[in-house]
Amino acid sequence: MSNILFVFEGEKTEDQIVTSFTRHVFKDKTVITCAFCAEIYQLHKVLTDDEDLDTFSLLKKIPQNKEILQDFNRDDFAEIYLFFDYDGHSTLASDDVLLEMLEIFDEETNLGKLYISYPMVESIKHFSKTLDFKNLKVEAKENIKYKKMVSEESDSIYQQYSKYTFEIWKLLLITHLSKMNYIVTDNFTLPKKSFSQRVIFLNQKEKYIDKDSNVSVLSGFPVFMFDYFGFTKVSNIIGC
Repeated sequence: MSNILFVFEGEKTEDQIVTSFTRHVFKDKTVITCAFCAEIYQLHKVLTDDEDLDTFSLLKKIPQNKEILQDFNRDDFAEIYLFFDYDGHSTLASDDVLLEMLEIFDEETNLGKLYISYPMVESIKHFSKTLDFKNLKVEAKENIKYKKMVSEESDSIYQQYSKYTFEIWKLLLITHLSKMNYIVTDNFTLPKKSFSQRVIFLNQKEKYIDKDSNVSVLSGFPVFMFDYFGFTKVSNIIGC
């Protein structure tokens, strides 16, 4: 039981990211990917309607996962990780619901561990030499056409995940982890310890969402890696 299950909100973009991510920085792991094909808030509704439902059974019933998961059962996976968007502009969006979901999905060996990207998965590539990433924030509650914004503001080398090199991943890991630390501690430096998704969200809420309806741009993938490997191994991987 050494397989790891990655669960994504969608299929296309997230799959491209994880293909590059596992090739360059999350190597030597057997990762199976599948999609929930809906927002985090819809997952909450499903769970509310059926309190006895487990994550794997739910995923296996989704048509898009039928072929991927048909030969697996829950015992085949040591860990489940879910990667979803903040999606603050969704008609179902609720900060209270998201906080509840972070409390429900806080154990990778049980229902799964949830990681949030602010505002969306494309935040991983919202990067440019001309952007002040430390202070980069975007409107959280309105549909700002974030994908279009990222394509216009990001440098070209970050646009295509399939062309990411280890050096690009190294830069993005350092930058996003420093941003995580900044959101929680106000220090834009590589953190020495990890922060729970709940702590990150509560700081996003206090310092950005409740203050001016913004979120501080942050990807869930580097945060996951820091949680998974810890400071020493991540430092060795990125050479810091």
